[in-house]
Amino acid sequence: MAGTDGRADGGSGTTDPGFVRRIGPFQASAINMSQMVGVGPFITIPAMVLAFGGPQSVIGWVAGAVLALTDGLIWAELGAAMPGAGGSYIYLREAFQYRTGRLMPFLFTWTAMLFIPLIMSTGVAGFVQYLTYLWPSMSSGQGDLVGLAMCLAVVVLLWRRIESIGRLATVLWLIMIVSVACVIIASFTHFHAHDAFTYPAGAFALGTSKFWLGFAAGLTIGIYDYLGYNTTAYLGAEVKNPGRVIPRSIVLAIGGVMVIYLLMQIGTLGVINWKDMIDPANPASQSVAAVVLEKAWGKTTADVITVLILITAFTSVLAGLLGGSRVPYDAARDKVFFRQFGRLHRKHRFPVLGLVSMVAITAAAFLISRHVGTSEKTPPLTVLITLLTTTMVIVQSFAQVAAVTVLRRRQPGLHRPYRMWLYPLPSLVALAGWLTVYVFADKNNPGLHPIEWSLAWVALGVVAFLVWARVEHVWPFGPKEIREDFLAGPAGASGQRPDTPQAPQEIT
Repeated sequence: MAGTDGRADGGSGTTDPGFVRRIGPFQASAINMSQMVGVGPFITIPAMVLAFGGPQSVIGWVAGAVLALTDGLIWAELGAAMPGAGGSYIYLREAFQYRTGRLMPFLFTWTAMLFIPLIMSTGVAGFVQYLTYLWPSMSSGQGDLVGLAMCLAVVVLLWRRIESIGRLATVLWLIMIVSVACVIIASFTHFHAHDAFTYPAGAFALGTSKFWLGFAAGLTIGIYDYLGYNTTAYLGAEVKNPGRVIPRSIVLAIGGVMVIYLLMQIGTLGVINWKDMIDPANPASQSVAAVVLEKAWGKTTADVITVLILITAFTSVLAGLLGGSRVPYDAARDKVFFRQFGRLHRKHRFPVLGLVSMVAITAAAFLISRHVGTSEKTPPLTVLITLLTTTMVIVQSFAQVAAVTVLRRRQPGLHRPYRMWLYPLPSLVALAGWLTVYVFADKNNPGLHPIEWSLAWVALGVVAFLVWARVEHVWPFGPKEIREDFLAGPAGASGQRPDTPQAPQEIT
């Protein structure tokens, strides 16, 4: 909510001055892209090749982009109409409060406090993995210390005002662009089309279950690497002119990153034989970009650019925790999560407990991923990614597909600076994509039961909600409050809602 002093309260309707809208268009796109292009593609290019069994793995990046774009249009409409701190928390609260009270925002916050930092932990683990190219003798204990030091550095850098972080994100975004550009240039200056475009027999056998299992696995890897296109939606209360900036930052980030990923995948396939990428004994399976750079420009240059890749990995974790730490803030301010999470730092205006707790979970998950293994076929990082993706799909992805339609029916008067193109087609395509990721999770990870674990976690969240609701005397143990905060009055051209929210309506 924009006040006369330029501050935003993120949707709580309290008198706290709250966040400041100081993230501009370029910084917004930079934050999204920095979160999307971390160490992910550098370590998942071989995984994508393994999923498809050859250079046809390019399909995975295209499919991931389609899912990201269609889902991104959902985020764009919701984020532009309801630009507060917390992203999905606000959208699910507004859409589902009529029937289930505070259940959906509670469940989202419950899961976000886990899946956001755990996904960030894979970035920390990837950072340490890539560091082995420069430090091949690094011991397991030394790797643990490096990862923990990285988490501490994130806290130090985020312990400041948002405008300082915006400038920092811009600088780190430039470093990210330089690192991926070097890999792409190195690839195409030593490119062999025969290697990149020679496919094994049956590569495009659409009538086989093997192809679709590979497609589902590749789509999961692809969307994992595209995650982050919605970071500015989480920072909605801190974005200037959110009705225009949030949708543009999402679409531009997805389009730009898709081009980067396609060029990286095709380029590396033209330099390194795809069979080397899936050979665990070959360095290309661990540090594919570094091997490409070494072949193209020599070891010294590869070392220098690997440092930039490490900075890129750090940037993704920084941006992810920047946005993620805002999620419990709005929930706490709305009395749907622990009240302590609703406090901002007095001077720098950031959520202290949200940041500290998520960084702590990230550090713990990083250590677990290094010391609790399963098998070579399903390493700890793969297990974490699969479990977290399936949990996220239930509580966030499926629910937001429904939220767009529910809000169009329940709140037709909601000011929507951006409306989804070709509605409801993007919603249906996104739903099909998320269903593919979810339904094939068990088949692609035999013995892990990610679907069962995700359902168990959500069920535990429902139990936690019922206990909390009983203590707080809210629905289903008290009156149901309907808060249509974003319908409080006519919105301005910026897409920001007015300063005085509508009082809650009690429905018994």
